[in-house]
Amino acid sequence: MIIRSKAPLRIGLAGGGTDVAPYSDIYGGAILNATISMYAYATIVPGNNGKIVIHSVDKDERYEYDSVESLPVNGKLDLLSGIYNRIVRQFTKERLSFELSTYVDAPPGSGLGTSSTLVVTVLGAFAEWLNLPLGEYDLARVAYEVERVDLNMAGGKQDQYAATFGGVNFMEFYNDDKVIVNPLRIRTQYLNELAHNLILYNTRTSRLSSRIIEQQSQNILSKDATSIEATHKLKEQAIMMKEAILKGELDRIGEILDFGWQNKKLMAPDISNEWIDDIYQTAIKSGALGGKISGAGGGGFMIFYCPDNTRYKVIDALQKFGGVSHRYEFATTGMTSWSI
Repeated sequence: MIIRSKAPLRIGLAGGGTDVAPYSDIYGGAILNATISMYAYATIVPGNNGKIVIHSVDKDERYEYDSVESLPVNGKLDLLSGIYNRIVRQFTKERLSFELSTYVDAPPGSGLGTSSTLVVTVLGAFAEWLNLPLGEYDLARVAYEVERVDLNMAGGKQDQYAATFGGVNFMEFYNDDKVIVNPLRIRTQYLNELAHNLILYNTRTSRLSSRIIEQQSQNILSKDATSIEATHKLKEQAIMMKEAILKGELDRIGEILDFGWQNKKLMAPDISNEWIDDIYQTAIKSGALGGKISGAGGGGFMIFYCPDNTRYKVIDALQKFGGVSHRYEFATTGMTSWSI
């Protein structure tokens, strides 16, 4: 038997950062994101040889262990080890034997939620294999706990839920890790036009999101007035974006993106830099109405809203920075698993 799963990566359209504690615990957060046709994949081949093999194909890393109840967390594919350890501790109560292989369509640090999506994907494969009683909210919550609690990785809450549910979602975040996912029913022509006008640009750089997120969290804890007010504005942006997309007021999206970007840069000093600002201004001068970094900031993918056919002029202008624009479609389904 072979078990497979996949889950879509996401782009954050509005509200990014409001899902991060302590802001979400104190004030409540709101985010609008959308999953796209780039994925994380997992394959499990059950074994009976008393071995565990974990293999990241895209990272070209492969490790073999004796079948134990807890794999070491030592910098060698820690996400995969952490998932296995949680599966044994919470569900099976006994060690397993298998080979796990994974692949992600975007590199770590891309700003597309790669790490969290990978966790959701692998958990989905284990749930398919072991017939675990995990609904969508359960799966996303366990994925969140593996990263944020078990592995103590800094970050927010949106990525796990985006990968699990799929589609375009307006998400609300409250204290005690309460999350409400509101799937948006958007007309097909609006989604098609949004995908046509929204450029996904890979700067071909990566960043350590945890450092930027820690800066944001510290600013909230220290009651930095500028950072708190900027985060409030981003929560407002999520509501503005939801209304614009649902009503088909797509011409407002560029302006709403720019509103969010100007405020996001106030949340922490490393979100942008001179090079990123240069890319942004070049896109605007070439016809984009607005844009942002996807994810925490500092590098990775950027998105730009380009009305009519200005996308081609913007793409051409950005070539001098050495990045590349990716074709994509919006993905309407979340984590999917199957066995053969």
